[in-house]
Amino acid sequence: MTNDPFALFDSWYDEARLSEINDSNAMALATADAQGRSSVRMVLLKGHGPAGFVFYTNYEGRKAADLFANPYAALLFHWKSLRRQVRIEGPVETVSPEEGDAYFATRSRDSQLGAWASDQSRPLESRETFERRYEEVRARFEGRAVPRPPHWSGFRVIPERIEFWRDREHRLHERHLFVREGDGWVESLLYP
Repeated sequence: MTNDPFALFDSWYDEARLSEINDSNAMALATADAQGRSSVRMVLLKGHGPAGFVFYTNYEGRKAADLFANPYAALLFHWKSLRRQVRIEGPVETVSPEEGDAYFATRSRDSQLGAWASDQSRPLESRETFERRYEEVRARFEGRAVPRPPHWSGFRVIPERIEFWRDREHRLHERHLFVREGDGWVESLLYP
């Protein structure tokens, strides 16, 4: 183990990218709305480091509404092939417009167009309605770069707590908890 939770995360994440068949960057994102009603869904990690853990989404969808009303979240990485998980909790902030633009430019053109066509999390009359909207957006941007929609960008979860869990025989698991204290981290063990 190390006393640097980000170095440990990097090590485990590198191993997961080699062992997980699909989406080693998949993480469960738990949010709560203004009334405290919780919701969880899978999102993809698109950046991480001491500043936090970043994912991107439509700012008009449910997860964004939750985060704007209650800017605190929990993340969970579960790497079944490694029998490990990492839990992260902390406040949330939006990424800068420059960060949003830079990431959006790396997405496939179809994904860029989909960000314009989708009213994420809202009722959809039929799949054909969405496909028609997609074709309209594709025609609109034909022959030119697709800019990032104003309603689409990223969030950064700034960790206050990071827990590393490792499966052990007979449910005698190993749990290391890092809690932010000032500019540093305090590490402790937790009972399984």
